[in-house]
Amino acid sequence: MQSILKLDLAGQPRGWLTIQEAVTAYARGDVMYGIGNALAPIFGGIQRLTGVQSSITLQPIIATVGRIHNGFTPPLCNRTLFRRDNHACLYCGKPLRRSALTRDHVIPLSRGGRDRWENVVAACKRCNWQKDNKTPEEASMPLLAVPFRPNPCEWHFLAKERVLADQMAYLSKRFSARRAWAH
Repeated sequence: MQSILKLDLAGQPRGWLTIQEAVTAYARGDVMYGIGNALAPIFGGIQRLTGVQSSITLQPIIATVGRIHNGFTPPLCNRTLFRRDNHACLYCGKPLRRSALTRDHVIPLSRGGRDRWENVVAACKRCNWQKDNKTPEEASMPLLAVPFRPNPCEWHFLAKERVLADQMAYLSKRFSARRAWAH
C-alpha cells in the first residue's frame, strides 16, 4: 500500500501517513505544501445538489502544520538495523535473509557496551556465537563496516519497505553519505 511521507514545516521527515490520513490532512487544511508528481486522484461522494463527485489529488510528500521538532533520535529495531547493514553479516560479509541475522553488540553489553546504533551490527548466528563476549579485536573478527546512527532521512527510508521515486529522491539528497542500500 502506498504511503505519503510527512514532513514538518522545516522539511524534516516526521513519519509515514496512510492514504486515508493524508486525505484527512488535505481536507482539514493541514497541508502547507506538497512535493512530487501528483498521485492518482481519490474520489469521494457525489454532491446531492450539483451531482459533482468530490476528488482530492495527493502528492507523495506533504508538509503539515504544527511545530518544528528538533533532535530526532531514530528508534533502533532489528528490521531497520538489518536494512542499514544491507542484510549481510558485518563480520563474514555473507548476505542473509532477515530470519538468519542477529543483532550483535560490538562492545558486549556485559562489558559496558550500549544498545545503540553506533554499537550494534547485523551478524549471522555463527559469527555472533563465535565472537561471543569479546570485542571484534579480541575475537580476531574485524568489522567490514563502521556501525552508524542513520540520520532522520536515512531512517525514514530504512523504516519503509516501498518508497516512491519522488520520496526516494527527496530523502536520498539528505543522506549523510552514499549508501549501497539506497539504489
